[in-house]
Amino acid sequence: MPCAPAFRWFFRLLAIVLLAACCPLQLSAQSASYELSPIDYLDAEVHDAVAKLAERIERGEVELDFDDQHGYLPALLDQLDVPVSSQTLVFSKTSQQIHRISPLRPRALYFNETVYVGWCQRGDFLEIAVTDPQQGAIFYTLEQTPQPRPQFVRDQGQCLTCHATSRTQNVPGYLMRSVYSDRGGRPLLGRGTYVTDETSPFEERWGGWYVTGQHGEMRHMGNQMTSGTEQMDLDQGANLTSLDDLVSTKPYLTPHSDIVALMVLQHQTQMHNAITAANFETREALHQSFTMNRLLEREPDFISDSANRRIDRVTEKLVERMFMCEEYPLESPVTGTSRFAEEFAAAGVRDSQGRSLRDLDLQTRLFRYPCSFLVYSEAFVSLPEEVRRRVLRRATEILQGQDDSEQFAHLDAHVRKEILEILRDTHPDF
Repeated sequence: MPCAPAFRWFFRLLAIVLLAACCPLQLSAQSASYELSPIDYLDAEVHDAVAKLAERIERGEVELDFDDQHGYLPALLDQLDVPVSSQTLVFSKTSQQIHRISPLRPRALYFNETVYVGWCQRGDFLEIAVTDPQQGAIFYTLEQTPQPRPQFVRDQGQCLTCHATSRTQNVPGYLMRSVYSDRGGRPLLGRGTYVTDETSPFEERWGGWYVTGQHGEMRHMGNQMTSGTEQMDLDQGANLTSLDDLVSTKPYLTPHSDIVALMVLQHQTQMHNAITAANFETREALHQSFTMNRLLEREPDFISDSANRRIDRVTEKLVERMFMCEEYPLESPVTGTSRFAEEFAAAGVRDSQGRSLRDLDLQTRLFRYPCSFLVYSEAFVSLPEEVRRRVLRRATEILQGQDDSEQFAHLDAHVRKEILEILRDTHPDF
């Protein structure tokens, strides 16, 4: 016999209560939910650049040459189109192979807009992180011993201890840490630690890293070690164009740890995280809303008010990151020591007037046009339609001068016009 209306509504209400208990709607639940449906981080199929390379190796289409000094590093960088000029050197023991890292043997990090590769002298393996368009940062290792067909091993959660926290916007992601490091490379966490991006004060950047380049009167924490009590003399590590007095760079692919590469790296790590956060939050919000639609017999594609609010929040966060709101203004011009700046800018798509979002400023800010070049990335283009449409609408409103909020005051009318022209000429979504 059919249920009476009162009982039917009772069972629906009970189901809703149970659903809410299992699937909390707060944004802060993101870090606890990415392993569950609809994200299924650890088990969903991935289509990142490393996974694709692994398939080509398995089919015998690609062979990775093994180098006696660097192992698979040169061949891997070549196959993944990662420029050698992107090399940065970090001497703090803040990654997986801490027994291989010290101020005398820093870890080298290479990157492009999608892939990050870490190499240690005498390392057991290469450390690789890569952005999957749907699943965010995926972590792999590649053993540094010759093999007929090298195998990439995907991390099953160990890396997420550090790479899926509030420091990565609560999603599997990336971070650059600046620490006080002792003379053995051990981070002195009791003295403080900073997660850095383009908004960070210059004097908080690059503790535990080597830095080559000119930066005038500005000071940073790089190129120095300290004890538990002594104060750093930031002048000693400033404006170094060579690391010869600090460390031998002969074992590395280049002698540089370029300041411009470090600045670009800071921006793109947190921009990647913002894109992933927008992706995950939207998928989770819609999943919960559509589940409620079945329980309440609503239209299948109805989006609840709470889901809309969640999507609106991550839209605003992504747009603010995209336009580099609160970027720390440069007080002196910056110049690097390698070809990184030139090669980075040359890789940008250009409009009919020769302008690109990869054009660097380095006088008062990082980029000539403060709009992230990662809007061209597969991860951005592959955002769920519901959030991607809102991001595009908000970006257009801002660039057309319809939003003069304080957080966008750094974008004057001329810059907004230029950015919009570039996007309309080079980006299919605009």
